[in-house]
Amino acid sequence: MKIGALIPIRLASRRLPGKAIIEVAGKPLVCHLLDRVFASEYIKQKQDVIVCTTEDASDDKLANIVTNYGASIFRGSTDDIIKRFNDAIIEHKLDYILQVDGDDILCATEYMDLTMRSLLGDKSLDIVTCDGLPLGIASKSFTQKAMAKVYEAYQTDKNDTGFIYYFTKTGLCKQKVISDVSPEHILDEARLTLDYTADLEVFSKVIEALSPSGELLDFQKVVQYLKDNPQVMEINASLEEEYWQRTRDKAKLSFKDSDGLAREIQV
Repeated sequence: MKIGALIPIRLASRRLPGKAIIEVAGKPLVCHLLDRVFASEYIKQKQDVIVCTTEDASDDKLANIVTNYGASIFRGSTDDIIKRFNDAIIEHKLDYILQVDGDDILCATEYMDLTMRSLLGDKSLDIVTCDGLPLGIASKSFTQKAMAKVYEAYQTDKNDTGFIYYFTKTGLCKQKVISDVSPEHILDEARLTLDYTADLEVFSKVIEALSPSGELLDFQKVVQYLKDNPQVMEINASLEEEYWQRTRDKAKLSFKDSDGLAREIQV
């Protein structure tokens, strides 16, 4: 049995180009995220963390940073993350996958472990997700068999936005949602995902205040800092509706159901 982590990242973002390699507290943001995934109890060696990027030359610098930091790189389709993931899983011979989004720089390690522990504990499950955490904190864990189901059924090859819905909104996979998160971790006002300049300002303030030397940040300290400094959360609060509207507009995804009929995912 082999467990690995997949993180989709590419540098050609229209809203904030090169965001993953912007330096905060002395190192690229992608390295802050990698530290959090390396810390998972289910990651036995750094090479089992795989940043899935594209074959475009614009991602060469990302590839160099990631491999020099100890993680692995897989390069594949630009817009088709389902294919990119499937090919990476085959190449690295993964049985169970911890999946973290590349924009979620402060994704909580304890919930990575919680989702994987739940998945390994119930062989009937295909995927375990989290609910109730601030945007950008949750992760998912799924099986290679779940990936195979999705790969067989998906039809939209431009799925860089909303790809996870193939696992969670199609009925293809048996899902468990972990919603009993610690009350101390609930902070609905917080937006901790990196899409816009204002998001970068929030991450910079949090990291520079709590980890000026780039050491691993405790998630509970992040939550407490935001509660103590609500003005930081206000920096990007107005982006929430725009973010979800953009997701709804772009996530036009179709798949074949168990009867072979074409269907669209309802977001």
